[in-house]
Amino acid sequence: MKAILVAEDGKCFQGESVLEGERFGELILNTAVVGYQEMLTDPANAGKILIFTYPLIGNYGVAPKFNESGKVWVSGLIMKEMSRIYSNWQARGSLEDFLKIQNTLGIYNLDTRTLAVHLREKGPLYGMISTNELDPKKLLEKLNKIKKQPAQTYLPDVSVKKQKVLGLGKKIVVLDLGVTASLLKQLESLGFSVNILPYNTTAKQILSLKPKGLVISNGPENDPGLAEVGENLKPLIGKLPILGVVAGWQVIATALGAKLTRLKLGHRGVNYPLARAGTFKGEITSQNHGYVIEYDALRKIKEIKVTAYNLNDHTVEEVESKRLKLIGVQYNPVTAGFGQVNQILNKFNKMLKPAYRQAGR
Repeated sequence: MKAILVAEDGKCFQGESVLEGERFGELILNTAVVGYQEMLTDPANAGKILIFTYPLIGNYGVAPKFNESGKVWVSGLIMKEMSRIYSNWQARGSLEDFLKIQNTLGIYNLDTRTLAVHLREKGPLYGMISTNELDPKKLLEKLNKIKKQPAQTYLPDVSVKKQKVLGLGKKIVVLDLGVTASLLKQLESLGFSVNILPYNTTAKQILSLKPKGLVISNGPENDPGLAEVGENLKPLIGKLPILGVVAGWQVIATALGAKLTRLKLGHRGVNYPLARAGTFKGEITSQNHGYVIEYDALRKIKEIKVTAYNLNDHTVEEVESKRLKLIGVQYNPVTAGFGQVNQILNKFNKMLKPAYRQAGR
């Protein structure tokens, strides 16, 4: 059936959809060639309309093992072409059927190349996709009405409702702002007993568990609920080792007095290069964020040292503070391969070792 996308600046695109409906959200681009299922189920994308720049999506199907969470979180999906067939020995179904089961409105046969260029020129835009209303003017009116409404937090939806424990070993806490399955698997493989806690857990409640360290997961950026999270976590800074991942790091940085800056075009893909200060080595990272910490604001925090920066735009990608027992990363610490662990998680594990010795381990 016919479908339409209208951006908040009035730009209109035509397409088709296999589902009826209407969705609103921020339009975000992702340049990755593979990983569409992971992106759809990543809680960090909650409420957004995801646009794939790669022209063919769905050619290797879907399988439950690749879900980053229990459901699709995006508000809608936009593709150039949705593959009619899939070929992968691990696949358990097609992308089309997956979208139907998850009631996710996806538009295909849309000119994503022109749309990508438009967003690169204009910067962040909100949009609406619809099969119900095909008049661009009327759809734009609906979009503007929704934009005027107060922003709602996604944290109660993406976070666990009560404590959940995975694995046996050294106890750490993961504050769940929208944690991904791949991050949890890596932490388990390091021999941790991973205690996953709701986003609004207080510092006192965390300390009562006597963890060796704290991981603040990724999740929806600039969410109205993150201010509460920052206030809750302030008393923990410097008291136990902390690893902040993307939104989790942004929460800690703002609690320390730093400021966020919105990028004109977010870093969303699997080929973003970074360089580590004082070395000639580069690293390719997976990223999914639209905000960064201002470098000048970080410089005023004497205890913080910038350890990596983005080679494309020189934004801060990684920081460390031995005094504050803190590591913060702006990229996703994905695994390099089966059974492997991202090096930043190994670095965090080493930071915990003094705590092991103090406990007599």
